[in-house]
Amino acid sequence: MHPQSATPPPDRVIGRLAERQHGVVARRQLLDAGLSPIAIRDRLRGGRLVPLHRGVYAPGHRRLGREGFWLAAVLACGTGAALSHRDAATLHGLDAWTGGRIDVTTPRRRASDRELRVFARRRLDDADVTVVDAIPVTTVARTLVDLAGIVSRERLASALSAAERASALDLEAVLAARERARGRRGAGDANLRAVLAEHAARGAQLTREALERRLRRLVRIHRLGQPLLNARVAGYEVDAYWPEARLIVETDGWQWHRDRAAFGRDRDKTNALQLAGFTVLRFTHDAVVRRPEQVAAAIRTALA
Repeated sequence: MHPQSATPPPDRVIGRLAERQHGVVARRQLLDAGLSPIAIRDRLRGGRLVPLHRGVYAPGHRRLGREGFWLAAVLACGTGAALSHRDAATLHGLDAWTGGRIDVTTPRRRASDRELRVFARRRLDDADVTVVDAIPVTTVARTLVDLAGIVSRERLASALSAAERASALDLEAVLAARERARGRRGAGDANLRAVLAEHAARGAQLTREALERRLRRLVRIHRLGQPLLNARVAGYEVDAYWPEARLIVETDGWQWHRDRAAFGRDRDKTNALQLAGFTVLRFTHDAVVRRPEQVAAAIRTALA
């Protein structure tokens, strides 16, 4: 006969759960793991479990990271709950709200309190929930839909742009999440439609080569001379260069400038060229495509 494996001590069970969950455990998890109500009660009385919310504890202390407080809030709202709204946006890297109550969406009836801002929905679709760093959280698409009802249009547009820069924006998913949240119209939905319309108006971003062709066409139409294209100047390749005026023009599209390293390289390049005595003008994709007259006027002024 095989010897029966010993049941792990309660404190070890609690420790293993807490280790996987940013230092927090739920009562229902402890019961499922085999702890008795008496064992849980004794540890609460002795301070080995510290209450965070009703039915959610931290082993021995409240010194938790942000992720621990987020997961504790979700666990407090029961099965099917998810971090949402402002805190979901922060977890996804779309914005950075700090302090205040934690936003949680749950399909259950639960009142908000001084620590939790609860959004009760009849149903939170599985397609609208994901898991990030062991924390159930609304998807990027659903988070944008939810944000539309509680933040300004400018901040919503900023969050959408952040999702785009992180390659996390799926417009079809946003529209599908909006449809699943049907019935929630009014100012929030108007905000979302306006931000999506502005995004569509910007149009698809041109490739680098196409943007450079657009710049060459602009220079030709506005009779801005004959610059050297993709020339090397002071050790750097530049988009357009007018040697007599020592003028350099660079175009920036988000596809190839979306990360911090590329952003930093661009600024180092611009600084080095300016210190070497060149005038450097940088134009965004939006400026070249939608405001070519302004771009041409700026180049003409620099050439003069």
